[in-house]
Amino acid sequence: MRTTAILVALLGFLRTTPSLAQGNGVPTWLQPPHHAEQAPDYVIAVLAPQLPPITMPAPPAETSRFLGLLHDPRAPDYLADIDQRAARAIAIPPAPSGQAPAVVRGVYLNGWVFGSRRFYNLVALADTTEINAFVIDVKDATGYITYRSSVPTAEQIGANDVVRIADPRARLTLLAEHGIHAIARIVVARDPLLAKRKPAWAIHDTGGALWRDGLGEPWVDAYNDSVWNYAANLAAEAVLMGFREIQFDYVRFPDEPPARLGRTVYPARRPGESRREAIRRNVTLLRDRVAQTGVPFTLDVFGLTTSTNGDLGIGQVWEDLASLADVILPMVYPSHYRRGSYGYANPNTQPYAIVRRALEDALDKSASLATPAKIRPYLQAFTIYRVRYSSAEVRAQIQAVEDLGLTDWVLWNARGVYPAGALRPKRRATGHPVADEAEATPAQPR
Repeated sequence: MRTTAILVALLGFLRTTPSLAQGNGVPTWLQPPHHAEQAPDYVIAVLAPQLPPITMPAPPAETSRFLGLLHDPRAPDYLADIDQRAARAIAIPPAPSGQAPAVVRGVYLNGWVFGSRRFYNLVALADTTEINAFVIDVKDATGYITYRSSVPTAEQIGANDVVRIADPRARLTLLAEHGIHAIARIVVARDPLLAKRKPAWAIHDTGGALWRDGLGEPWVDAYNDSVWNYAANLAAEAVLMGFREIQFDYVRFPDEPPARLGRTVYPARRPGESRREAIRRNVTLLRDRVAQTGVPFTLDVFGLTTSTNGDLGIGQVWEDLASLADVILPMVYPSHYRRGSYGYANPNTQPYAIVRRALEDALDKSASLATPAKIRPYLQAFTIYRVRYSSAEVRAQIQAVEDLGLTDWVLWNARGVYPAGALRPKRRATGHPVADEAEATPAQPR
Protein backbone atom coordinates (compact mmCIF):
# COMPACT_ATOMS: atom_id res chain seq x y z
CA MET A 1 0.00 0.00 0.00
CA ARG A 2 2.79 2.38 0.89
CA THR A 3 4.48 1.73 -2.48
CA THR A 4 1.22 2.40 -4.35
CA ALA A 5 0.71 5.67 -2.50
CA ILE A 6 4.24 6.80 -3.38
CA LEU A 7 3.71 6.02 -7.10
CA VAL A 8 0.40 7.90 -7.16
CA ALA A 9 2.01 10.91 -5.50
CA LEU A 10 4.91 10.83 -7.97
CA LEU A 11 2.59 10.69 -11.00
CA GLY A 12 0.63 13.65 -9.66
CA PHE A 13 3.87 15.58 -9.15
CA LEU A 14 4.93 14.94 -12.76
CA ARG A 15 1.56 16.10 -14.12
CA THR A 16 1.61 19.36 -12.18
CA THR A 17 5.27 20.36 -12.46
CA PRO A 18 5.87 22.52 -15.60
CA SER A 19 9.64 22.21 -15.41
CA LEU A 20 9.43 18.45 -15.91
CA ALA A 21 7.18 18.32 -18.96
CA GLN A 22 6.87 20.12 -22.24
CA GLY A 23 3.74 21.10 -24.12
CA ASN A 24 3.31 17.61 -25.54
CA GLY A 25 3.27 16.10 -22.07
CA VAL A 26 6.55 14.20 -22.52
CA PRO A 27 9.03 14.66 -19.64
CA THR A 28 12.02 16.76 -20.66
CA TRP A 29 14.46 13.96 -19.95
CA LEU A 30 12.69 11.91 -22.64
CA GLN A 31 12.96 14.66 -25.22
CA PRO A 32 15.68 13.95 -27.82
CA PRO A 33 18.86 15.85 -26.90
CA HIS A 34 20.12 17.97 -29.78
CA HIS A 35 23.72 17.27 -28.79
CA ALA A 36 23.42 13.50 -29.21
CA GLU A 37 25.89 11.92 -31.58
CA GLN A 38 23.58 9.34 -33.18
CA ALA A 39 23.04 10.08 -36.86
CA PRO A 40 19.47 10.20 -38.20
CA ASP A 41 18.35 7.79 -40.89
CA TYR A 42 17.32 10.16 -43.66
CA VAL A 43 15.92 7.44 -45.88
CA ILE A 44 13.32 6.52 -43.26
CA ALA A 45 12.61 10.20 -42.58
CA VAL A 46 11.48 10.83 -46.15
CA LEU A 47 9.34 7.73 -46.65
CA ALA A 48 6.25 9.73 -45.67
CA PRO A 49 7.08 13.25 -46.99
CA GLN A 50 4.97 16.17 -45.87
CA LEU A 51 6.14 18.50 -48.63
CA PRO A 52 5.32 18.29 -52.35
CA PRO A 53 8.07 16.50 -54.30
CA ILE A 54 10.27 18.19 -56.87
CA THR A 55 11.69 16.94 -60.16
CA MET A 56 15.37 15.98 -60.22
CA PRO A 57 17.44 14.26 -62.93
CA ALA A 58 17.93 10.50 -62.71
CA PRO A 59 21.23 9.38 -61.11
CA PRO A 60 23.76 7.36 -63.14
CA ALA A 61 23.23 3.62 -63.38
CA GLU A 62 26.44 3.04 -61.36
CA THR A 63 24.59 4.18 -58.24
CA SER A 64 23.42 0.63 -57.55
CA ARG A 65 26.98 -0.46 -56.75
CA PHE A 66 26.95 1.66 -53.60
CA LEU A 67 23.53 0.84 -52.23
CA GLY A 68 24.98 -1.31 -49.49
CA LEU A 69 26.76 1.72 -48.07
CA LEU A 70 23.79 4.03 -47.91
CA HIS A 71 21.95 2.67 -44.89
CA ASP A 72 22.78 3.42 -41.27
CA PRO A 73 20.69 1.27 -38.89
CA ARG A 74 21.17 3.62 -35.95
CA ALA A 75 18.12 5.46 -34.64
CA PRO A 76 17.68 9.22 -35.26
CA ASP A 77 18.90 11.56 -32.55
CA TYR A 78 15.89 13.86 -32.74
CA LEU A 79 12.13 13.63 -33.12
CA ALA A 80 10.75 14.54 -36.51
CA ASP A 81 9.12 17.95 -36.48
CA ILE A 82 7.80 18.15 -39.99
CA ASP A 83 6.66 21.51 -41.31
CA GLN A 84 2.95 21.09 -42.15
CA ARG A 85 2.75 24.10 -44.43
CA ALA A 86 2.64 23.38 -48.14
CA ALA A 87 5.72 24.51 -50.07
CA ARG A 88 5.40 25.18 -53.76
CA ALA A 89 6.88 22.53 -56.03
CA ILE A 90 10.05 23.38 -57.93
CA ALA A 91 12.19 21.76 -60.60
CA ILE A 92 15.97 21.74 -60.32
CA PRO A 93 17.64 21.53 -63.75
CA PRO A 94 20.51 19.08 -64.20
CA ALA A 95 24.04 20.49 -64.28
CA PRO A 96 25.66 20.90 -67.70
CA SER A 97 28.45 18.41 -68.28
CA GLY A 98 31.54 19.41 -66.31
CA GLN A 99 29.90 22.51 -64.83
CA ALA A 100 28.35 23.51 -61.52
CA PRO A 101 24.59 23.01 -61.14
CA ALA A 102 22.43 25.94 -62.17
CA VAL A 103 20.79 25.66 -58.75
CA VAL A 104 22.76 24.65 -55.65
CA ARG A 105 21.10 23.44 -52.47
CA GLY A 106 23.74 22.14 -50.15
CA VAL A 107 24.74 21.01 -46.68
CA TYR A 108 28.04 21.50 -44.85
CA LEU A 109 30.28 18.57 -43.80
CA ASN A 110 33.31 18.99 -41.58
CA GLY A 111 36.35 16.83 -42.29
CA TRP A 112 35.49 14.24 -39.67
CA VAL A 113 31.99 13.76 -41.10
CA PHE A 114 33.42 13.49 -44.61
CA GLY A 115 35.63 10.62 -43.41
CA SER A 116 32.97 8.84 -41.34
CA ARG A 117 29.95 6.59 -41.93
CA ARG A 118 27.74 9.64 -41.59
CA PHE A 119 28.97 10.66 -45.04
CA TYR A 120 26.99 7.79 -46.59
CA ASN A 121 23.97 8.76 -44.54
CA LEU A 122 24.17 12.23 -46.07
CA VAL A 123 24.56 10.77 -49.55
CA ALA A 124 21.24 9.05 -48.89
CA LEU A 125 19.80 12.43 -47.86
CA ALA A 126 20.89 13.93 -51.18
CA ASP A 127 19.62 10.93 -53.13
CA THR A 128 16.13 11.33 -51.69
CA THR A 129 15.70 15.12 -51.27
CA GLU A 130 16.42 18.38 -53.05
CA ILE A 131 20.00 18.48 -51.67
CA ASN A 132 22.49 18.37 -54.56
CA ALA A 133 25.73 19.77 -53.10
CA PHE A 134 28.14 19.15 -50.21
CA VAL A 135 30.42 21.85 -48.81
CA ILE A 136 33.36 19.89 -47.36
CA ASP A 137 36.21 21.21 -45.21
CA VAL A 138 39.62 20.96 -46.85
CA LYS A 139 41.26 23.25 -44.28
CA ASP A 140 39.22 24.26 -41.25
CA ALA A 141 39.83 26.82 -38.49
CA THR A 142 42.37 24.54 -36.78
CA GLY A 143 44.74 24.83 -39.74
CA TYR A 144 44.88 21.07 -40.34
CA ILE A 145 44.10 19.56 -43.76
CA THR A 146 41.32 16.98 -44.06
CA TYR A 147 43.42 14.70 -46.30
CA ARG A 148 47.17 14.36 -46.77
CA SER A 149 48.31 17.39 -48.76
CA SER A 150 51.34 17.71 -51.02
CA VAL A 151 51.45 21.52 -50.79
CA PRO A 152 54.94 22.35 -49.42
CA THR A 153 53.74 24.78 -46.76
CA ALA A 154 51.25 22.23 -45.44
CA GLU A 155 54.00 19.63 -45.18
CA GLN A 156 56.38 22.08 -43.49
CA ILE A 157 54.01 23.16 -40.73
CA GLY A 158 52.58 19.71 -39.96
CA ALA A 159 49.12 20.38 -41.41
CA ASN A 160 48.98 16.69 -42.36
CA ASP A 161 49.29 15.52 -38.76
CA VAL A 162 45.53 15.18 -38.15
CA VAL A 163 44.26 13.59 -41.38
CA ARG A 164 40.50 12.92 -41.27
CA ILE A 165 40.19 10.72 -44.35
CA ALA A 166 42.50 8.39 -46.23
CA ASP A 167 40.40 7.96 -49.38
CA PRO A 168 39.16 11.42 -50.47
CA ARG A 169 39.27 10.57 -54.18
CA ALA A 170 37.03 7.53 -53.72
CA ARG A 171 34.41 9.53 -51.85
CA LEU A 172 34.58 12.43 -54.29
CA THR A 173 34.10 9.95 -57.14
CA LEU A 174 31.05 8.60 -55.34
CA LEU A 175 29.62 12.13 -55.08
CA ALA A 176 30.13 12.67 -58.81
CA GLU A 177 28.36 9.40 -59.58
CA HIS A 178 25.42 10.46 -57.42
CA GLY A 179 25.22 13.89 -59.06
CA ILE A 180 26.31 15.70 -55.87
CA HIS A 181 28.33 18.87 -56.43
CA ALA A 182 31.51 18.79 -54.29
CA ILE A 183 32.61 22.17 -52.90
CA ALA A 184 35.92 22.59 -51.06
CA ARG A 185 35.84 24.97 -48.07
CA ILE A 186 39.20 26.52 -47.21
CA VAL A 187 39.65 28.75 -44.15
CA VAL A 188 42.18 31.52 -44.82
CA ALA A 189 43.03 33.99 -42.05
CA ARG A 190 42.03 31.98 -38.98
CA ASP A 191 44.87 29.47 -38.99
CA PRO A 192 46.48 29.03 -35.57
CA LEU A 193 48.71 26.21 -36.82
CA LEU A 194 50.20 28.35 -39.59
CA ALA A 195 50.58 31.30 -37.19
CA LYS A 196 52.52 29.19 -34.68
CA ARG A 197 54.73 27.39 -37.19
CA LYS A 198 55.43 30.46 -39.35
CA PRO A 199 55.33 33.38 -36.88
CA ALA A 200 56.63 35.79 -39.55
CA TRP A 201 53.23 35.32 -41.25
CA ALA A 202 51.26 35.97 -38.05
CA ILE A 203 49.73 38.94 -36.25
CA HIS A 204 52.00 40.03 -33.40
CA ASP A 205 51.22 41.63 -30.05
CA THR A 206 52.66 45.01 -29.13
CA GLY A 207 54.81 43.14 -26.63
CA GLY A 208 56.45 41.13 -29.41
CA ALA A 209 54.73 37.76 -28.90
CA LEU A 210 52.02 36.30 -31.12
CA TRP A 211 48.72 38.17 -30.77
CA ARG A 212 45.84 35.97 -29.59
CA ASP A 213 42.08 36.30 -29.84
CA GLY A 214 39.58 35.91 -27.00
CA LEU A 215 39.85 32.11 -27.29
CA GLY A 216 43.62 32.24 -26.94
CA GLU A 217 44.28 31.41 -30.60
CA PRO A 218 46.75 33.25 -32.85
CA TRP A 219 45.77 34.50 -36.31
CA VAL A 220 47.79 34.91 -39.47
CA ASP A 221 48.35 38.38 -40.90
CA ALA A 222 45.77 39.03 -43.64
CA TYR A 223 48.05 41.73 -45.06
CA ASN A 224 50.57 39.01 -45.93
CA ASP A 225 50.09 37.69 -49.45
CA SER A 226 51.97 34.47 -48.57
CA VAL A 227 48.95 33.48 -46.45
CA TRP A 228 46.67 33.86 -49.44
CA ASN A 229 49.05 32.09 -51.82
CA TYR A 230 49.04 29.12 -49.44
CA ALA A 231 45.23 29.03 -49.60
CA ALA A 232 45.36 29.28 -53.39
CA ASN A 233 47.78 26.35 -53.59
CA LEU A 234 45.46 24.25 -51.44
CA ALA A 235 42.60 25.21 -53.75
CA ALA A 236 44.49 24.07 -56.85
CA GLU A 237 45.25 20.75 -55.16
CA ALA A 238 41.60 20.34 -54.15
CA VAL A 239 40.50 20.70 -57.78
CA LEU A 240 42.98 18.02 -58.81
CA MET A 241 41.59 15.86 -56.00
CA GLY A 242 38.09 16.10 -57.52
CA PHE A 243 36.36 19.12 -55.99
CA ARG A 244 34.29 21.12 -58.48
CA GLU A 245 34.09 24.45 -56.65
CA ILE A 246 36.30 26.39 -54.21
CA GLN A 247 34.85 28.29 -51.27
CA PHE A 248 37.03 30.50 -49.07
CA ASP A 249 36.04 31.39 -45.51
CA TYR A 250 37.56 33.79 -42.96
CA VAL A 251 38.61 36.17 -45.72
CA ARG A 252 38.92 38.87 -43.11
CA PHE A 253 40.69 40.29 -40.09
CA PRO A 254 39.79 39.22 -36.53
CA ASP A 255 36.55 40.47 -34.97
CA GLU A 256 37.48 41.29 -31.39
CA PRO A 257 36.82 44.11 -28.90
CA PRO A 258 38.76 47.34 -29.57
CA ALA A 259 40.90 46.88 -26.46
CA ARG A 260 42.22 43.57 -27.76
CA LEU A 261 42.58 44.74 -31.37
CA GLY A 262 44.48 47.78 -30.13
CA ARG A 263 47.41 45.48 -29.34
CA THR A 264 47.73 44.07 -32.87
CA VAL A 265 50.85 44.53 -34.98
CA TYR A 266 50.74 43.52 -38.66
CA PRO A 267 54.30 42.90 -39.93
CA ALA A 268 53.25 42.69 -43.60
CA ARG A 269 51.09 45.80 -43.71
CA ARG A 270 51.95 48.13 -46.57
CA PRO A 271 52.28 51.83 -45.70
CA GLY A 272 48.85 53.43 -45.50
CA GLU A 273 46.95 50.30 -46.56
CA SER A 274 43.60 49.80 -44.83
CA ARG A 275 42.05 46.48 -43.85
CA ARG A 276 39.47 46.88 -46.59
CA GLU A 277 42.15 47.51 -49.21
CA ALA A 278 44.16 44.49 -48.04
CA ILE A 279 41.17 42.16 -48.23
CA ARG A 280 40.23 43.36 -51.70
CA ARG A 281 43.83 43.04 -52.92
CA ASN A 282 44.28 39.51 -51.62
CA VAL A 283 40.82 38.28 -52.61
CA THR A 284 41.69 39.47 -56.13
CA LEU A 285 44.82 37.33 -55.88
CA LEU A 286 42.69 34.33 -54.93
CA ARG A 287 40.23 34.98 -57.72
CA ASP A 288 42.99 35.11 -60.33
CA ARG A 289 44.58 31.92 -59.04
CA VAL A 290 41.30 29.97 -58.90
CA ALA A 291 40.37 31.20 -62.40
CA GLN A 292 43.23 29.06 -63.70
CA THR A 293 41.53 25.91 -62.39
CA GLY A 294 38.28 26.55 -64.25
CA VAL A 295 35.96 26.06 -61.25
CA PRO A 296 33.67 28.59 -59.53
CA PHE A 297 35.26 30.99 -57.02
CA THR A 298 33.05 31.58 -53.98
CA LEU A 299 33.35 33.54 -50.72
CA ASP A 300 31.79 33.26 -47.26
CA VAL A 301 31.09 36.61 -45.58
CA PHE A 302 29.53 37.91 -42.38
CA GLY A 303 25.76 38.23 -42.60
CA LEU A 304 26.03 41.82 -41.38
CA THR A 305 27.90 42.82 -44.55
CA THR A 306 24.52 42.90 -46.31
CA SER A 307 23.25 45.75 -44.12
CA THR A 308 26.25 47.74 -42.91
CA ASN A 309 27.90 50.59 -44.78
CA GLY A 310 31.40 50.08 -43.37
CA ASP A 311 33.82 47.16 -43.32
CA LEU A 312 32.81 46.02 -39.80
CA GLY A 313 36.42 46.54 -38.76
CA ILE A 314 37.35 43.25 -40.46
CA GLY A 315 37.88 44.48 -44.03
CA GLN A 316 34.73 42.93 -45.54
CA VAL A 317 32.60 45.20 -47.73
CA TRP A 318 29.74 43.60 -49.64
CA GLU A 319 30.22 45.61 -52.81
CA ASP A 320 33.94 44.74 -52.96
CA LEU A 321 33.55 41.01 -52.55
CA ALA A 322 30.31 40.58 -54.49
CA SER A 323 32.02 42.13 -57.50
CA LEU A 324 34.97 39.71 -57.33
CA ALA A 325 33.36 36.33 -56.61
CA ASP A 326 31.24 34.05 -58.77
CA VAL A 327 29.10 33.27 -55.71
CA ILE A 328 28.90 35.06 -52.37
CA LEU A 329 27.58 33.34 -49.25
CA PRO A 330 26.37 35.66 -46.47
CA MET A 331 26.01 33.79 -43.18
CA VAL A 332 22.57 35.12 -42.29
CA TYR A 333 22.05 32.98 -39.19
CA PRO A 334 19.27 34.59 -37.12
CA SER A 335 21.14 33.67 -33.91
CA HIS A 336 24.05 35.88 -34.96
CA TYR A 337 22.03 39.11 -35.02
CA ARG A 338 21.97 41.32 -31.95
CA ARG A 339 18.88 42.06 -29.93
CA GLY A 340 16.89 44.74 -31.73
CA SER A 341 18.20 43.93 -35.21
CA TYR A 342 15.55 44.75 -37.83
CA GLY A 343 13.28 45.72 -34.94
CA TYR A 344 13.12 42.25 -33.34
CA ALA A 345 13.81 41.81 -29.64
CA ASN A 346 15.09 38.26 -30.19
CA PRO A 347 16.15 37.74 -33.82
CA ASN A 348 16.87 34.05 -33.17
CA THR A 349 13.12 33.43 -32.84
CA GLN A 350 12.40 35.02 -36.25
CA PRO A 351 14.02 32.75 -38.85
CA TYR A 352 11.89 33.89 -41.78
CA ALA A 353 11.95 37.61 -41.06
CA ILE A 354 15.68 37.92 -40.34
CA VAL A 355 16.78 35.94 -43.39
CA ARG A 356 14.40 37.83 -45.64
CA ARG A 357 15.42 41.28 -44.37
CA ALA A 358 19.13 40.48 -44.59
CA LEU A 359 18.83 39.18 -48.15
CA GLU A 360 16.67 42.14 -49.19
CA ASP A 361 19.58 44.35 -48.14
CA ALA A 362 21.99 42.13 -50.08
CA LEU A 363 19.89 42.40 -53.23
CA ASP A 364 19.70 46.17 -52.87
CA LYS A 365 23.49 46.43 -52.64
CA SER A 366 24.13 44.03 -55.50
CA ALA A 367 21.76 45.98 -57.75
CA SER A 368 24.36 48.75 -58.02
CA LEU A 369 27.09 46.40 -59.27
CA ALA A 370 27.82 45.78 -62.95
CA THR A 371 28.47 42.03 -62.53
CA PRO A 372 27.35 40.96 -59.05
CA ALA A 373 28.05 37.53 -57.64
CA LYS A 374 25.24 35.04 -57.30
CA ILE A 375 23.85 35.09 -53.76
CA ARG A 376 23.79 31.73 -51.99
CA PRO A 377 23.15 32.27 -48.26
CA TYR A 378 24.21 30.03 -45.43
CA LEU A 379 21.16 29.15 -43.33
CA GLN A 380 20.99 28.08 -39.70
CA ALA A 381 20.37 24.38 -39.08
CA PHE A 382 21.65 24.32 -35.51
CA THR A 383 20.18 25.11 -32.10
CA ILE A 384 21.76 27.79 -29.91
CA TYR A 385 20.70 30.18 -27.15
CA ARG A 386 17.78 27.93 -26.11
CA VAL A 387 15.87 28.44 -29.37
CA ARG A 388 15.44 25.04 -30.98
CA TYR A 389 15.81 24.91 -34.75
CA SER A 390 13.82 21.99 -36.14
CA SER A 391 12.34 21.36 -39.58
CA ALA A 392 9.93 24.28 -39.31
CA GLU A 393 12.61 26.87 -38.55
CA VAL A 394 14.92 25.59 -41.27
CA ARG A 395 12.11 25.50 -43.82
CA ALA A 396 11.08 29.05 -42.88
CA GLN A 397 14.55 30.28 -43.82
CA ILE A 398 14.45 28.43 -47.12
CA GLN A 399 11.05 29.95 -47.81
CA ALA A 400 12.44 33.42 -47.16
CA VAL A 401 15.19 32.80 -49.72
CA GLU A 402 12.77 31.58 -52.36
CA ASP A 403 10.20 34.30 -51.72
CA LEU A 404 12.84 36.81 -52.83
CA GLY A 405 13.41 34.96 -56.09
CA LEU A 406 16.73 33.45 -55.02
CA THR A 407 17.31 29.77 -55.69
CA ASP A 408 20.49 28.71 -53.88
CA TRP A 409 21.25 28.04 -50.21
CA VAL A 410 23.47 25.95 -47.95
CA LEU A 411 22.51 24.59 -44.52
CA TRP A 412 25.10 24.77 -41.74
CA ASN A 413 25.30 22.35 -38.84
CA ALA A 414 28.74 21.76 -37.35
CA ARG A 415 27.97 18.08 -36.68
CA GLY A 416 26.50 17.35 -40.10
CA VAL A 417 23.00 16.51 -38.80
CA TYR A 418 20.10 17.96 -40.80
CA PRO A 419 16.29 17.73 -40.46
CA ALA A 420 15.04 15.78 -43.46
CA GLY A 421 11.55 17.10 -42.79
CA ALA A 422 12.66 20.56 -43.91
CA LEU A 423 13.59 19.28 -47.37
CA ARG A 424 11.38 18.46 -50.33
CA PRO A 425 11.58 14.92 -51.67
CA LYS A 426 13.20 14.33 -55.01
CA ARG A 427 11.42 12.90 -58.07
CA ARG A 428 13.10 10.78 -60.66
CA ALA A 429 12.68 11.45 -64.37
CA THR A 430 9.88 8.85 -64.33
CA GLY A 431 7.85 11.07 -62.05
CA HIS A 432 7.91 8.60 -59.14
CA PRO A 433 9.25 9.81 -55.79
CA VAL A 434 12.55 8.18 -54.87
CA ALA A 435 11.05 7.03 -51.58
CA ASP A 436 8.51 4.92 -53.52
CA GLU A 437 11.20 2.92 -55.31
CA ALA A 438 12.87 -0.22 -54.02
CA GLU A 439 16.36 1.21 -54.07
CA ALA A 440 15.31 3.98 -51.69
CA THR A 441 15.72 1.48 -48.84
CA PRO A 442 19.07 -0.18 -49.57
CA ALA A 443 20.15 -3.34 -47.83
CA GLN A 444 22.20 -3.03 -44.68
CA PRO A 445 25.94 -3.58 -45.15
CA ARG A 446 27.23 -6.94 -43.95
